[in-house]
Formats: sequence, structure tokens, C-alpha cells
Amino acid sequence: MSKIVVANWKMNPQSQKEAEVLLNALSKETKNAKNTKIIICPPFPFLYISKKIKSKKVILGAQNVGKDTEGSHTGEVSSSMLSSLGARYVIVGHSERRTDGEDNKIINQKLLNLLKSKLSPILCVGERNRDKEGEYLSFVGEQIKECLSGVSKSQMANIIIAYEPIWAIGSGSIREATREEFMEMKIYIKKIISDIYGAKIAHSMIILYGGSVNPLNAGTFVSDDGADGLLVGRDSLNPKKFSAIINAIKD
Repeated sequence: MSKIVVANWKMNPQSQKEAEVLLNALSKETKNAKNTKIIICPPFPFLYISKKIKSKKVILGAQNVGKDTEGSHTGEVSSSMLSSLGARYVIVGHSERRTDGEDNKIINQKLLNLLKSKLSPILCVGERNRDKEGEYLSFVGEQIKECLSGVSKSQMANIIIAYEPIWAIGSGSIREATREEFMEMKIYIKKIISDIYGAKIAHSMIILYGGSVNPLNAGTFVSDDGADGLLVGRDSLNPKKFSAIINAIKD
């Protein structure tokens, strides 16, 4: 199965020209990537670059979506709008959005709207702290259950789950996560999915790892039936580092 690498540009870069230069550089650096699906998620103003994507390996995604489908919601973007611009994947539930006030109920509304628009949600889950009692497992379990409320078995094939431990994200992270910590969570996530949707769907569930992903640790998380791919933040803005991440996980 092809690995999936998602580039989350966040609120970068700062101009249209820079966005086009970055896209071209990423496309050039990853043109020889094999068995890898590359999803580029730029800020909303730069979604027009779907028309400038020349590589068949690169797919357009978005970083967020509004919880409503249309109407008087100033500043919001609907799933239909994203679809019309060529987006095929959309990140929902990122920890940075949750910090800004989004809860599982809002994320669930967004996810359901995306599925209705035939878009594939990349659902982010993750705990803020790792406690010795293991409460972080039930915390992530509740995130998954509440965010997937109302999702049918057939719709699950269009959903990707990205595990991002908040304590391992960004320059202010406590430390990097280990492969063992990810594998524990991957097994637990599949158990939660199995309890709700059955073992067959759980087995086929695509689970990514995100959290200070870089060229040095990328291969560790993906090797030997580990993560099905990666959600990359900071290093997705550096074409050479992003290419090195992809090269580190190729079969």
C-alpha cells in the first residue's frame, strides 16, 4: 500500500509568489517518489494552486473547513467550496484548531459535511499530556468516538486518522515521541474502531503519525508496519527536508 505524506503549511508562506515557488520546488524534489501519495495543504488563499500542480503524485488538500454548509457565516469556508477548488482531502480537529475553541461536536459536524461533499477528512487526535495512569488513552478514545458520531461503515473508507501528541508538536515540544508510543496508540485506535465498526474496517484504517516529523525520525515511525504515513508541519516548508522525509519512508 502506498504511504501518505501530508504537508500542512499552516499560515505559510506570506505571498502568492512564495506559495507558487514552494509548490514548484516540492514537486521537483518529489518527482521521483515511489509508492507515496503526497497531499499538500496550503492556506485557503492559495488553494488556487491546484491548477498549477503538474505532478500526478501531488494532491490538493485544505487545512480546515467551516461547520456550516452555506449562509451568513462571515469568514467561513464550506466543504462545497473546497471541493470546487479541487481539494480532495481536508484536515479537521488539528490541535491548533482545538486550542482555538473547536470541540469534538464541532469537529464532528465538519467531518460529516466533508463526507457529504465526497471529500476525505484527515481527523487529528492526540493528548496534551501522557499520564502514568493511562488516562491519555481514554482521552483519545473519546475524541475518536465523538468525532465519528453518525459516520457509517461505508463512509469510514474515506477517513484518515492522524495521531498527533500535542506534547511532541512544534519548537516548544517537551520531547519527540517514540515509535513505541505511536505503536501503542495505533493499536488502541484500531481497537476503538473495531469496537464501533468491526475488525475488518479497523484493519484497513489508515493511521498517520504527526508531531515534529523530520528526516531523522520519519523512517522510524513508518518502518515495519508502523504508521501508514506522516503529517508534516514545519519541514513541509523546506523542499529538501520534505523530500528527505519521503525518501526515508519509501519501500
